[in-house]
Order: sequence, then C-alpha cells, then structure tokens
Amino acid sequence: MTVERPSSDQIGSAAEHFGLNLDEAARNEFVGLIDGALGSYDVVDDLYAAEAPVAPARAHAIPAAEDNPLGAWYVTTRITDTHPVADTLSGKRVAIKDNVAVAGVPMTNGSRTLEGFVPTRDATVVTRLLDAGAEITGKSVCEDLCFSGSSFTPAGGPVRNPWDPTREAGGSSGGSAALVAAGVVDLAVGGDQGGSIRIPASFCGVVGHKPTFGLVPYTGAFPIERTVDHLGPITRTVEDAATMLSVLAGRDGNDPRQPADVTVDDYLDGLEGGVDGLRIGVVTEGFGHPASQTEVDETVRAAAARFAESGATVEEVSIPWHLHAFHVWNVIATDGAAYQMLDGNGYGLNAEGLYDPEQMEYFSRRRLEYADALSETVKLVALCGYHGVKELGAASYGKARNLVPTAKAAYDEALENYDVLVMPTLPYVASELPGPDVDRATYLTKALGMIANTAPLDVTGHPALSVPAGLVGGLPVGMMIVGGAFDDATVLRVGRAFEKLRGEFPSPDANRHAELSAAQ
Repeated sequence: MTVERPSSDQIGSAAEHFGLNLDEAARNEFVGLIDGALGSYDVVDDLYAAEAPVAPARAHAIPAAEDNPLGAWYVTTRITDTHPVADTLSGKRVAIKDNVAVAGVPMTNGSRTLEGFVPTRDATVVTRLLDAGAEITGKSVCEDLCFSGSSFTPAGGPVRNPWDPTREAGGSSGGSAALVAAGVVDLAVGGDQGGSIRIPASFCGVVGHKPTFGLVPYTGAFPIERTVDHLGPITRTVEDAATMLSVLAGRDGNDPRQPADVTVDDYLDGLEGGVDGLRIGVVTEGFGHPASQTEVDETVRAAAARFAESGATVEEVSIPWHLHAFHVWNVIATDGAAYQMLDGNGYGLNAEGLYDPEQMEYFSRRRLEYADALSETVKLVALCGYHGVKELGAASYGKARNLVPTAKAAYDEALENYDVLVMPTLPYVASELPGPDVDRATYLTKALGMIANTAPLDVTGHPALSVPAGLVGGLPVGMMIVGGAFDDATVLRVGRAFEKLRGEFPSPDANRHAELSAAQ
C-alpha cells in the first residue's frame, strides 16, 4: 500500500505552519526527499494490514422513533458470548455509551463527524461484559463528542428525562442513564471526563460511579483528554454498580492511563458493612454555588445527616481547593481536548497503548467536512483551546497540570480525617430542554452550568459515586460520595448504607402515578 504523497503546495502549507521560508525550488526538492521518507509509512501500512482485525458481522438496527420515545438509543443489538468465562452478569441487559467501540456496530460518539464509522475491535469493557455473561442490547446516545453535561447536543436530537420528557436527562452519558432509569436495560456503561457518569445519574435518579482514574481501562473508547478519561457503571442500585465494577476493573495492558500495579478489590465483599464508626465529611464548598437550588442543598445536607443514625460521625469540612480545582480542570479539559481530541483526531500522539487508526483517519476527514455541524460546546473548546495552545504556547495547560498534585493533596488531606466526603452531585435538578432557537450564551450555560462539583474529581482522579438522595419538585437529586484513590470499595459501601437508610427510591413511572393520585 502506498500512502498519499504531499504536493509542492502542501509542503508550502506545512512550512508556513512551522514558520519556515521555502522558495519554490526548495519546496519541490522536499517533495522528492519526503517521498523517500514516506517509504517507511508504506511498509508500516502493509505490516499493519496483515494483522488488522476485521469487524464481525453483528446484527443491529436503528430504532424507529415510536420505539425510542426518550431518544436514548442510537442503535439496538442483541450480542452475547456463546461461551462466557463467568456468569456474574448472566441475563443482564447492558447499554453501551456510543463513544465506546462495539465491533461491527456503527458508532457516532453523538456527532456527525463520526457518523458511519464501524469499529473493528470491541473495547476492553465490552469484552469483559460479554465474558461475564451480559447481553449487549445496544448503543446509547451521548452528547456531541461527549462535551456537554446536558442532553440536547447529540447530532440525532435530545435525550429526554424519563421523569419528565420535557427535561434534560443529563450528559454526556444521558442515553445510558435514561435507559437504566426507565427500566429498559439493567446496566449501562458511561464515560466521565467532567461528570458525565454522575450528572445523568443524578438527573435521572439512578446510581453512577466514576471509578478511580486508571481502575477501569479506557481502551476502545473515544478519548477527550487522556488525563481525565474515565469509564464506569450506571445502574439502578449500588450493589449492581459494585458487581459491574468488579467485572470492568483491572489492568488490560493497552491503556497508559492505568498504573502498572493497579489492584482490584471484590467490591461486593464488605458492601453491607455499614457506616458504624466511619467519619463522613460534608464539604462546605460543595454547597451554595451561584446556580444552586436551596432545596437541593437542603436535601443533600439532610441525606448526609442520616448517616449518624447508623453510627457514623458526620461533620462539616472545608476544602477551599475544591473551588480552585474546577478552574484547573477547565484549562486541562479545554486545551487538552483541542490538542488531543480535535487536532489529535481523538488519540493524539506520544503515548503508549492501543490506538484505533481507522477511527483516527475517519474522524480526521469528517471533523473538517462537518465542522459547522459540531455543537456549540465543541466549538467553544476548539476556539478557546486553539488560543490556549497556539497563542499562549500551552503554558496555561502546563501550569494547570503542575497544580494537579496540589488539588489532589487538598482532598487527600481531608480524607486523612474522614473516610469519605459528601456534597451535592449537581447544584440543581433537571431543567427543561432548550428550544431550537436558543441563543448561544444560554446554550452554553445550559450545557456546562452544572459541573462545578463533578469536574474537579476528574482531574484529581478520586472515586466518586452519585446516589439518589431524594426528590425536589418531583425530580431526583443526587448526593456525591468521594473517597481516597483506589478506595472505591469504601465509597460503594457508604452508598449502599445510604440506600438502606433512604429506602427504595421510586421509579419515574411510580412517581408520576403517585403525583396523579395525590392530585385526585
């Protein structure tokens, strides 16, 4: 195979990019020199083609609108392993967020820029789910390139909240959370770079766990920025999240995000241990944001106070760096995503691990061809991040990365005195979906205005679990439980203890039935 050769004009464009001044004769000379250098590229193409996987034939279908009332499915499937390694998830129906590769099944990552792409490999988490006996029932809709905390930016239309279809389901894993909340699936895979597991879990009244950074391999999922990329479970109960995490967690050898010595607990062992004797810190800075609803803050404070009923010590703790950490995340997510996700065609360069070169090539063409169709959030990241990298020399990114240890240490210092930290997952309940004529400023506020508490934990990497704490105005409120690095077991244990204190949480349909009965 022969890779494309550059023309003299293309050499000129490359020279201009690097500030080189080449006359026509020099450009033409480089055409020949580069032709020789690209001989290695030809060899690599041939070597790779000899061992590249071929996508399996897997039946799938794009559901009709009447069969997809929440807009939560992109494509439906029925995939099982005929010889699973274990039966841990036998009979469980699982939705896979559409930024995660399922071989032979179309993938869009919520965007026109990837529409039509079919992966040839399963993501590691998909392989592990199938090995555990689960049934993959489809790909759930996500936000355009996963860059929104609301659910109105997918290229195919909004995902609707099963508690109130006029409202947002949350993003970017909105389809996953909506399908779990509606009872269409038992479990779902979500992704989290700024809160995208916990946000829709909170808005939809289900459980969402962002594992410790590096605990679950990201291999086969479309990256945003490799220092904040996470995958994890969205489920109806903490027990289901613990079971699913036990399947997903562990090193796969293909993801440089994972430490070499990553250890996996049995997350079900000790899950029922309760909170007697534990110390729970209620983070002052997690409350009272400019966008916070008083009723949401009150609901979470009341929920946290209930741990004392089971023998825990519950105290207020101040972590001023919680507010600073958001800004550290914002610089990293903006400059990093512009550099890696956009200019780097998803994967970027200079890191070990398993790449998806077919996806990189496909996206590199489509992202320019369909650039105007990108969401306003992605456009904001592209333009601001380009300025940060090109005009500011990526110095702000470097400063932010150098501040990450300080941000981590602020939470770790609090966690020396407390077993877990608690705060609202989100400052408000699900708001109404915007209309098509929404102005750009409002669009961006609605898409990104809820991430103040969730985003900092993506940059520090601490495990964070959202559990339903109660209802405000008939809509779910999430409580976020944060623990020490790789102490996901304690976070889940505390979440399970709260479920028992709270009692069964209503389903969307049961809640609407109760409201109608009360009205009568």
